[in-house]
Amino acid sequence: MDSQKEALQRIISTLANKNDEIQNFIDTLNQTLKGVQENSSNILSELDEEFDSLYSILDEVKESMINSIKQEQARKSQELQSQLSQCNNALENSEELLEFATRSLDLKEPEEFSKAARQIKDRVTMASAFRLSLKPKVSDNMTHLMVDFSQERQMLQTLKFLPVPKAPEIDPVECLVADNSVTVAWRMPEEDNKIDHFILEYRKTNFDGLPRVKDERCWEIIDNIKGTEYTLSGLKFDSKYMNFRVRACNKAVAGEYSDPVTLETKALNFNLDSSSSHLNLRVEDTCVEWDPTGGKGQESKMKGKENKGSVHVTSLKKHTRSGTPSPKRTSIGSRPPAGRGSRDRFTGESYTVLGDTAIESGQHYWEVKAQKDCKSYSVGVAYKTLGKFDQLGKTNTSWCIHVNNWLQNTFAAKHNNKVKALDVTVPERIGVFCDFDGGQLSFYDASSKQLLYSFKTKFTQPVLPGFMVWCGGLSLNTGMQVPSAVRTLQKSENGMTGSASSLNNITQ
Repeated sequence: MDSQKEALQRIISTLANKNDEIQNFIDTLNQTLKGVQENSSNILSELDEEFDSLYSILDEVKESMINSIKQEQARKSQELQSQLSQCNNALENSEELLEFATRSLDLKEPEEFSKAARQIKDRVTMASAFRLSLKPKVSDNMTHLMVDFSQERQMLQTLKFLPVPKAPEIDPVECLVADNSVTVAWRMPEEDNKIDHFILEYRKTNFDGLPRVKDERCWEIIDNIKGTEYTLSGLKFDSKYMNFRVRACNKAVAGEYSDPVTLETKALNFNLDSSSSHLNLRVEDTCVEWDPTGGKGQESKMKGKENKGSVHVTSLKKHTRSGTPSPKRTSIGSRPPAGRGSRDRFTGESYTVLGDTAIESGQHYWEVKAQKDCKSYSVGVAYKTLGKFDQLGKTNTSWCIHVNNWLQNTFAAKHNNKVKALDVTVPERIGVFCDFDGGQLSFYDASSKQLLYSFKTKFTQPVLPGFMVWCGGLSLNTGMQVPSAVRTLQKSENGMTGSASSLNNITQ
């Protein structure tokens, strides 16, 4: 019966996943269909604009050529009209002189004839008819303004759509996810020397496989990439996966997107659990700050309610400063998350706040930075059974390193009320590495990755990131992968540092 139920559950899960996959594909098809309609309309509008622009240019060129012809016609006409007028005047004067000369031939008196002859000679010498050029200043030829648009017509007949670059191909094998950076590599299916640059788009998601249409974040764009790979660095891995796609661009147009690739970017993400933090701590997401006035007036209201179960929990929630943590927080592993709001609030001198996500398998890393004037703080992990009066490192259920800047400066590792002084400089940022399955908790200088101290133990139940702060504040950086340098150091760490067992012989 049980085996049949398990088999049926697997079938139901398979069918549900397949239905989800088909629904996502239907959403993709609908979005693609909508995109085809919208893009086609946009392209038609752009085509009309391009041809209207072409027509406008042709009209402008035609008008310019017509003006050139008319100007040439006017110039030649003016030249010929001027020359024609000069010739008519010269002809008229010449005909008058000819008539006078003809009449002079009939003169009988020698003296009159001689006088007339001299006059005719002088007039002939000065006559404009003999100074005229009898060649037209301009010709009637207008062939220099003729056109031959055969090449242009041929070119217009070859008008076609722009050559679109083919879709690149992302090579998942060449892609690298490390140190909160992602390097994406791709190649063109065939050589294209007209490619000018590439556009890379990415977005975070919690779904494996093909990108989803609904309930997803918008694509982020990296433009003008000249090479065939790109590295995104300084990322916060607050989602399980990231989708990537790339397109090639020439000088005119962008090509099709590559097939999307999904890369895993899983890392530990957690906030601080304000529902159980000490009332003297002001907690908000990944920041905690000492507040000496916190809880005054509230503690008296809560007295008498500590043994009233859910009433007590409800009262605590009302006085939470940063609101109820996100219900979407889950533990790291297959078991249910540690229940938040179900434990007592830290009190007394345990100025403690825990993370809201339990670690019960795998390797994880986060970083902590203290305010410069912080007088005392601790960073480590603890079982969720840590008592409300318990301080980090003073029980066998918590491990931490402690920094004290009050009265005297000390830096030490603590566990089970044992202390080991650390002869290293307190770094500006502390990196915390937790290998749950390997039973190891290590602390590093987050900048140089210098090892500060390592605990070796066997975790028997899920652990929560733990923090203590007094007169100051801490800020966390989560969503981080285990740095490559830390992974490398793990191989040489054994035998070089102290462990939890070494603390057993050291009294506080």
